Amino acid sequence: MFDELVQAGRYLGQSMRLMVGLPEYDTYVAHHERIHPDQPMMSYEEFFRERQEARYGGAGKRGGCC
Repeated sequence: MFDELVQAGRYLGQSMRLMVGLPEYDTYVAHHERIHPDQPMMSYEEFFRERQEARYGGAGKRGGCC
């Protein structure tokens, strides 16, 4: 019962982070280690910046605003 509650809490936390647009660095790391072990891994800061860029686009993509 306790393990099920812990797992439900993890899923809820992950869902909340995804809803507000926070990337899942742990998921990236696990995937990278499994699929691309020979390639360099991004730091958390690099990963966060790359995900923000992918989601919202770069400064040049806003038509000159801000």
